[in-house]
Amino acid sequence: MSKKYDPVYYGDYLGLDRLLSAQQPVSPKYGPEAHEETLFIIVHQAYELWFKQIIHELRSILRIFGQAEIADEQLMTLVHRLQRIVTIQELLNQQINVMETMTAQEFLEFRDFLVPASGFQSIQFKEIEISLGVKRDKRIAFDQASFYNRINDQDRAYLEQLEEQPDLFAMVDAWLARMPFLEQDDFKFWQHYQAAIESQIQHEEDIVRENPLLSDEEKASELSELASSRANFAALFDRDLYTAMQEDGRVRLSQRAMQAALFIHLYREEPAFNLPYQVLNALTDLDENLTIWRYRHAMMVQRMLGSKIGTGGSSGHDYLKRTTEKNRIFADFMNLATYLVPKKTLPELPRNVHASLRRGR
Repeated sequence: MSKKYDPVYYGDYLGLDRLLSAQQPVSPKYGPEAHEETLFIIVHQAYELWFKQIIHELRSILRIFGQAEIADEQLMTLVHRLQRIVTIQELLNQQINVMETMTAQEFLEFRDFLVPASGFQSIQFKEIEISLGVKRDKRIAFDQASFYNRINDQDRAYLEQLEEQPDLFAMVDAWLARMPFLEQDDFKFWQHYQAAIESQIQHEEDIVRENPLLSDEEKASELSELASSRANFAALFDRDLYTAMQEDGRVRLSQRAMQAALFIHLYREEPAFNLPYQVLNALTDLDENLTIWRYRHAMMVQRMLGSKIGTGGSSGHDYLKRTTEKNRIFADFMNLATYLVPKKTLPELPRNVHASLRRGR
């Protein structure tokens, strides 16, 4: 006999009485209701609902990455949930189009009533940032000084506790750093890779020097670019040079993790690297979509406020533009293209390494 379940009513299950009565414009307190304020509230409530789902996915992703070993089945789950976050981000980016149906003058009808409330007080968005790896020391100076100043004591305590927890960036770095195969038996991949890089750069230098169509000035410029490329590649193998890049803020990943990520990209067709490559690709998409969201948000604020100060006391558009540039998380994965070489120049993997990759991790 099948189990009998209690009947569920659509509106009760979704809590529509509470959900649809949660839009309470403040403008009627001071005069006629501003028509656009309901749109403003609903758009931001929709953001918070999707933030809740992103946090739900992130917490499960953090639990998996927090394990000492991650099985292929779990990597598939990671890819699936990361891609879900990316799809939600795409929706959030499109939602800005709805907000932009409100004109700047229409926004001014109720903007002053909202002070000092602002996006600074979105605890869920702050949790997303912290969980991904944008912690206090990674923020712009304005945020480092005022990140916690605009929220109540309970929310501040919650976020400060989150700051002490391992974040996704740190967990991904540790996961990559554990990857084997870079050195196995007598095979040392980086020695072969360095030789391939040097051969490629030398070939390109010869082409520049022998090109009769280039002026001396153009040749000098091209050769300077190739020297810069050689320096970038050298940092991959030199601990001191790489540390200097980290201190300059040019990279965040540890040297070992960067090497592993590059190895995955170079040999992504190998069965053992298919799922790790999808994980890295999804993290790149996540970072790209978050950057797009910040940029579009900054453009929307400029469109609505011009150079006015934000309701939360920031410099408005200028502040948001700076966070777009500063608060990147997985930009290192996008920058891996710097170190890629044509497949025909890659060192061929020895039979024992190739066999290990076929068997998986």
